[in-house]
Amino acid sequence: MLVLSKADVQALLDIDALIDALAAAHVELSAGRVSMPSRVAATVPERDGFLAAMPAYLPSAGVLTSKLVALFPHNVDRPTHHAVIVAFDPATGEPAALLDGEVITAARTGAGSALSARLLAREDAEVLAILGTGVQARSHAIAVSRVRPIRELRVAGRDPAKAAKLAAELDDLLPQEVRAAETYREAMDGAAIVCATTHATDPVVRREWLSPGTHVTSVGFNRAGREVDEATVAEALVCVESRQAALAPFPAGSNELLQSGVQIHAELGELVAGTKPCRTAPDQLTLYKSVGVAVQDAAAAALVLAAAHQSGHGTEIGL
Repeated sequence: MLVLSKADVQALLDIDALIDALAAAHVELSAGRVSMPSRVAATVPERDGFLAAMPAYLPSAGVLTSKLVALFPHNVDRPTHHAVIVAFDPATGEPAALLDGEVITAARTGAGSALSARLLAREDAEVLAILGTGVQARSHAIAVSRVRPIRELRVAGRDPAKAAKLAAELDDLLPQEVRAAETYREAMDGAAIVCATTHATDPVVRREWLSPGTHVTSVGFNRAGREVDEATVAEALVCVESRQAALAPFPAGSNELLQSGVQIHAELGELVAGTKPCRTAPDQLTLYKSVGVAVQDAAAAALVLAAAHQSGHGTEIGL
């Protein structure tokens, strides 16, 4: 079995290739050519945490994977998400590789939001607001800024010091101007793309704070509240990875969509394939509500494994 560490995955996973790979994988998913059951989880109520299993078979990439991901939202001195991915030989079912899942989870989630922005954000989108200061905030800033001509990036969070720290880190990493905003509202003022990456139970995205034509992405997951307010969900053109996943009960679905009873306009794969229209007017509000689906992990793992076999990264072990 090939073991790929966090450092291996970071070295091998190309964000631009991942965005394109997710586009192809989502077309397959929407066409019904992917095997992907709903996420299941064992809960840890005293920590508001859970351990979930996410298997998928992506035929075009020849990859059969399952991710085990733990989400513990109260972690403060370590990441809230921990994950590993196991790849199996789709011809024999034998375990073939063990990959760090934290890097893949962060990268594929940001890349999914970037894909949604490529499909739904205005072509002239220049201001990007990042809400949150964690791993997903960083991955979204990197990925989304690659698909539109972003010139200014704003970071906001509950803790101004953390927002300032992430803004400084991103300013060194990205060519765009990056600054910390004092409030979520300030970050969103005039922004063409807003990426919400929090565990907030009270909405950090509110309709009155959004400009006409804004594209919103939301990846926050919680059972007690919502990251995006009801008015935004009701007014926006809503896109998801999978209707079945988005509208499933815990631990798979979205609180915002289940509570609102909103009509979902399209899945990502339908937008990519052109079977559903994208933005129809410059001032149209659009929302990509992500719940994270296993086919995204499978597509990312396939890229990493292909690169590892070419480069010789990883360690072979026997079980």
